[in-house]
Amino acid sequence: MEYGSIERSIRIGAAPEVVFDVVSNPEHVRQWWPDEANFDSAPGGVGELVFVSDEGEKFPVAIQVVDAVPYRLFSFRWTQPLGEPARIGNSFLVRFELEPDGDGTLLRMTETGFRERGWEIAVLEETYRDHEKGWDHHLSRLAPYVATYRAGRR
Repeated sequence: MEYGSIERSIRIGAAPEVVFDVVSNPEHVRQWWPDEANFDSAPGGVGELVFVSDEGEKFPVAIQVVDAVPYRLFSFRWTQPLGEPARIGNSFLVRFELEPDGDGTLLRMTETGFRERGWEIAVLEETYRDHEKGWDHHLSRLAPYVATYRAGRR
């Protein structure tokens, strides 16, 4: 296995405008992904995501927005050391690409940057598998959240 990228595609029953807001606005992101999300969603914007363990321990993670093309693309780098600018070699790149699909949206998520971290193979494999498991869990929460959000807006 190459451990180069994680790719997932899901169809969401909402327009790209809604899906873009849900993957780029921290108010929505924290409803389906981390426990806390505080970042500026404009290109170059920085902030942090916070994951809380079952024991209540907080794990802050840096995030830096790369691209925000309304209704089409939202990408960011994350996991760089707090206080350091994100770059190739110290962070992962996540891309959410949105494509209209009938009355919904096809969302493609890609995460890259695993090999570029320079880790020994055991760390690379463990991190890759952890992220795979994490994305499978969190992306499965995205469509139900969008449905609840849309129902509340009516």
